[in-house]
Amino acid sequence: MIAIRPGERVFVLTGAGISAESGLTTFRDPGGLWRQRRPEEVATPEAWSCDPKLVWEFYSERRQRAAAVQPNPAHYALAKLEASLGERLFLCTQNVDPLHERAGSQCVLHMHGELMKSRCDRCLRPPFADEQLYMNRDVPRCPCGGQIRPHVCWFGEIPYEMDTAIERLENSEVFVSIGSSGTVQPAASFAQWAGRQTVARHARTYYVGLEDPVNSWLFDEVFLGKAGEQVPKLFRVEDV
Repeated sequence: MIAIRPGERVFVLTGAGISAESGLTTFRDPGGLWRQRRPEEVATPEAWSCDPKLVWEFYSERRQRAAAVQPNPAHYALAKLEASLGERLFLCTQNVDPLHERAGSQCVLHMHGELMKSRCDRCLRPPFADEQLYMNRDVPRCPCGGQIRPHVCWFGEIPYEMDTAIERLENSEVFVSIGSSGTVQPAASFAQWAGRQTVARHARTYYVGLEDPVNSWLFDEVFLGKAGEQVPKLFRVEDV
């Protein structure tokens, strides 16, 4: 169990493992989302330039799958923790699905974007809610003439709001990674970033997942098991 002491700030990073327990196939699972396609074909700026209709069909399928699943106990436990800690909890996810929000989390930083949003590939129009499916349809156009693309971070693009994430990471006393394999940068470096603070401010680092992450040496303690089983009993918030 992780004791959250009075006044302590907690940074939680979630990865594909937490969503997989709700039934969302990860990219790298056998028979997973790539459908025999290389990432270069469906998840890069070059793929969008080459065949935007194919890219939209791929993400439309992902939207269909995300709409059909529900949050699991780990998502609900994190929403409950947010209700207890308020702004002392910072929830950052590598996932593009909306399961944290469906479970009740109010403040989530989606560093890789949001599947149920779109944006223009040309102008600065803000991303907007969009759950439409674009299979067998032309790619929609923005009033500026640009194409509407999924609001997701593709390979070769910079994850979103990293300045905010790093600032909160550097000012947290507890770092918890849930279902993140430790292979995808920059999130794979978060545990190291949190743990290398000054001697006076060394963040405690924890991992939750089915298997040891590749960066397991960066964690003070590893909790092996399903997130849906581990997370609901993981935290104890101490009173002032």
